[in-house]
Amino acid sequence: MELTLEAYRNIVNYLGSRRDIAALCRVSKGFQYVCERALYNTLYLRDIGDAISICNTLTGQPRLSVLVDALTIYLSDDENDSDNDSEHENQDDVETTALPDAYWPAISSALQKAKRLRYLNIHINNTDKAVAWILDDCTFRLRRFHCDLDWDFRLVAFLNTQVDLNDLFILDYNETGSVTHTNNVSSPSLVLNVNSLPNLAILECTFSEAAIAIVPGRPITHLKTCFSRTDLFEKREEMATLFSRIRLSTRPLRSLDIADSTYSEAFSMELLSTIVRFRATTSELRYIGTLVLPVMGKERLHFYGLLMRLPRVQCVEVDISEWVPAPAAPPAFRALASEMRLYSPTVTRVVFVNEFDRTVVTVINGVFRVEPDVNTDMLWRDI
Repeated sequence: MELTLEAYRNIVNYLGSRRDIAALCRVSKGFQYVCERALYNTLYLRDIGDAISICNTLTGQPRLSVLVDALTIYLSDDENDSDNDSEHENQDDVETTALPDAYWPAISSALQKAKRLRYLNIHINNTDKAVAWILDDCTFRLRRFHCDLDWDFRLVAFLNTQVDLNDLFILDYNETGSVTHTNNVSSPSLVLNVNSLPNLAILECTFSEAAIAIVPGRPITHLKTCFSRTDLFEKREEMATLFSRIRLSTRPLRSLDIADSTYSEAFSMELLSTIVRFRATTSELRYIGTLVLPVMGKERLHFYGLLMRLPRVQCVEVDISEWVPAPAAPPAFRALASEMRLYSPTVTRVVFVNEFDRTVVTVINGVFRVEPDVNTDMLWRDI
């Protein structure tokens, strides 16, 4: 007896594992239709052997490859380490397993067949990242792309084709053209086309140079980047250049997160002063970080005075690492958040950063609550 499509989907959704779904796939044509979509819609490739096998399946069966909507590739030198490696206690004696020659060609072939892919995440740790050639001849149009690949002419050529891309993370950026085995000459094509990425709204990049190059002329509303310079005078020049380019975004910023190798109260005040100086970074800004919260009362009032010039700010991330003693108890965090809201009542969430620890205080109906389970890495995106 044939069931309705909704009934098939409800049964498949009830199953707890991919193995059970794969077994159910062989029961009937109706289950096969729904199960294959559940199995191949979202793929996470971590194990090297499984990744090659799955990619070969996608390459050999186009009806399955077109079902793939989201794909995550995770590759690390410690990929084959297990939780039970008691015999490998001395990590210096462990030899990294060489990546099979078939790995990247299998990935490349599968990507070429995944014509309806919309979300692609490539995470590469401690191994060769100069493999952007795997994106050659791909015809899919991504909406989100997390890219740990080296910035080279092949990656640039791929990005120039992505007219639907809305969310981009890039780990590397070098428009001058470094010499690699995939790019043995300095190439002018390491700069994106002016009209490329017309729908890019969310940009996360580890180098401010990437933001400086990519933001102008594009509708960037969410930006996360990091200062590259450590010398104060060079950092000021970097900041001036960055904000001159941010002003050229075709839409005002809603979220701005700028990290730094070292945080100082003086430079943080300069940064906040720069932010409130331009309409592009004040009129719609909801999230701002990371700023140093001054210890002394007079300086903190100046900080709040600048913050008041952000009429829609909702979330502020502040560093309190230099406070002695640093706030530690929930009442202290709630008191500081309450103090900030006296001057900026639109603020509903404050993230306090102490070294590597983050404490989030959220205001709901006038009640201040410390929230331990908030994913602080995503706040700048979600606002």
